[in-house]
Amino acid sequence: MPRSEAASPNSLDPQDWSSVRALGHRMLDDMFDYLEHIRERPVWQSMPGAVRASFRDPLPLGPSELNAVYREFLRNVLPYSNGNVHPAFMGWVQGGGSAVGMLAEMLAAGLNANLGGRDHAGIEVERQIVHWMRRLFGFPAAASGLFVTGTSMANLIAVLVARDVALGFKIRRSGISACVPKLKAYASMASHVSLRRALDFCGLGSDTLRLVPVNSQHRINLAALRHMIDADRNAGYSPFLLVGTAGTVDTGAIDDLDGLAVIASEAGMWLHVDGAYGALGILAPAIAPRLAGIQAADSLAFDFHKWGQVPYEAGFVLVRDGELHRQAFASPAAYLEREARGLAAGSPWPCDFGPDLSRGFRALKTWFTLKAYGLQALGESIARTCELAHYLEQRIAESSELELLAPVSLNIVCFRFRCQNPDRVNARLVVDLQESGVAAPSTTRINGELAIRAAIVNHRTARSDIDALINATLATGRTLAASREDPELEAIYRD
Repeated sequence: MPRSEAASPNSLDPQDWSSVRALGHRMLDDMFDYLEHIRERPVWQSMPGAVRASFRDPLPLGPSELNAVYREFLRNVLPYSNGNVHPAFMGWVQGGGSAVGMLAEMLAAGLNANLGGRDHAGIEVERQIVHWMRRLFGFPAAASGLFVTGTSMANLIAVLVARDVALGFKIRRSGISACVPKLKAYASMASHVSLRRALDFCGLGSDTLRLVPVNSQHRINLAALRHMIDADRNAGYSPFLLVGTAGTVDTGAIDDLDGLAVIASEAGMWLHVDGAYGALGILAPAIAPRLAGIQAADSLAFDFHKWGQVPYEAGFVLVRDGELHRQAFASPAAYLEREARGLAAGSPWPCDFGPDLSRGFRALKTWFTLKAYGLQALGESIARTCELAHYLEQRIAESSELELLAPVSLNIVCFRFRCQNPDRVNARLVVDLQESGVAAPSTTRINGELAIRAAIVNHRTARSDIDALINATLATGRTLAASREDPELEAIYRD
């Protein structure tokens, strides 16, 4: 029924909706312009001292005019973002987002829905995506799924469920100090640091994780893994968790997931797959066969905000046995009482499957992205980034001044400029590239040697961006290498 009462005098809604509406339209147009003309901007630029100092202003006690706040955003925030929407951003595995996702994020903010639980449309949107992901990855109908901040949190949730299954759900009350078994977990030396942190956070300690050597393709060595499991059992340990990686953070390697599934089954271990970005390679027909075995995982973690191009943040976890997942997190409370009807209906709720009671509507921007673009287009975008990686590999092979340091498995290329003191020169080279605004790679270490790491994730990236990276790398590398031989230039480029 319509209400005739005037708005509350203490409401934060605008007194003049028309002026806010006009400014909102301008903001939307400005962000569309930002995305449309992103190539005209530097990938990244360092924030000047005066701008940085502006973020040290005292706490605002009184109001500011909204136009003024927006002008400050345009002046001090927009030009100095980390740059991952730019096609030449290749430093870390970060997606580029999209205009569709941006619009969906605006809609979600307008609804301001809490997806911790209860009976409303947002919950159904998330459940639909859970259903879609079950189908996509070959998980059973009883599997559960949950949106989280990212794969680091998804890995933690999976480790907690695996821990509770191994030790019994009674430890949620008694704690792990009352448990006798000494647990061991296994992952490759190329696995993500979030796994060690997850074991730390859940009370088992990071030393619980055994790092298994990798082969020449940077995939987990199955023979070494079997040997380590047997040795640990003989030493009185209880192997409980095996982690496969689908797209390692350094080189993009995909572990033999079929082989890991066999070992996990034989050893009675929980199989978790960290597919932070690589799992969505299942959308690309050329990549999907390399993910064989992922359907056998007990849990799977991945991010829609990487290869899925959903705006940050949109991580996801799937657990094969949804009831085990629920038992690891559900906590009854009077203020969370469930009903058969009304707003408190619809149990179980998402808060029964993770640590958060307050949860944003991450599912909406993912739902929009999947529906607006379709899986085929997203898969083609993923395949294209891998094609560009192989083009970069080709450009490196054509130059005697550049050297490939690891096989190109998916979309990550590790290389360096050949010179004396290569670690020192290439480290400085990457910083100079970033500060130039032309390209933004990062660094990693391959077999102890520093590498320039180009992770091609953005759907906007084209061959011209690869060419620009190569040309800038050669020009900067030559200048830096020459400076090591010239005392005057050395003083300029000294670290």
